[in-house]
Amino acid sequence: MTILDKIIAHKKVEVAQMKQEIAVKRLVESPAFKRTPISLKKSLKATNGTGIIAEYKRQSPSKGIINDSSSIQEVTEGYLNANVAAQSILTDKEFFGGTILDLIQAREINNTKPILRKDFIVDGYQIVEAKAIGADVILLIAACLTAKELKQFGNLAEDLGLDVLYEVHSQEDLDKIELDNKIIGINNRNLKTFEVDLEHSIQLASQIPDNCIKVSESGISDPRVIVGLREYGFEGFLIGENFMKSENPGFACQEFIKKLN
Repeated sequence: MTILDKIIAHKKVEVAQMKQEIAVKRLVESPAFKRTPISLKKSLKATNGTGIIAEYKRQSPSKGIINDSSSIQEVTEGYLNANVAAQSILTDKEFFGGTILDLIQAREINNTKPILRKDFIVDGYQIVEAKAIGADVILLIAACLTAKELKQFGNLAEDLGLDVLYEVHSQEDLDKIELDNKIIGINNRNLKTFEVDLEHSIQLASQIPDNCIKVSESGISDPRVIVGLREYGFEGFLIGENFMKSENPGFACQEFIKKLN
């Protein structure tokens, strides 16, 4: 059983429990459900934008604890000061030490940049929940969903006004998605082995049509890599560990972005 298999198995149990505790009706009635989400597409296409999707991540299955001292408040403020294109927040508790409260708190501070709910979506309930807690974008991981689920979940998110970041790692993943005007994230980390290979983004990029927005995820620690990836048509860059492993993630993000200009 791979790490991804374990995560998905646990997530299905967790979501079933949540559905018992909080009805969809309650989610729909929450104040945040009425807000108009901020567009990730527009933010990544912005003329003076950075393309950086900066992540808040306490830990991971491959690295253990990354940062358990920086609060969501200070990191969110730091990322906003750095002029990130968007903020990504891990809401998985069991494997990444996150919580939906992190996203709720970030939303109270951040009302100008899109927030991605980074989690393992296995049920439409989580998409409704994402909107109810103030997210603007959800992640759909092709490796753990069928082509039918990817389409159904994507349609549900769009009906709710949310953007979708479709995450792929292989040609097999890419073949499951209807590639038309989508945001496609290529994960340089293999979720089955957690090994990182930046060449992955470059190899798969040529298979993605130009009307899609390409995002490179994981393993980016040098601004020069972003300059190179831009030449292959990438407009978004999801970075978490590189910022979170420092004592002041917001400042680390600001220094990184300065080197892009």
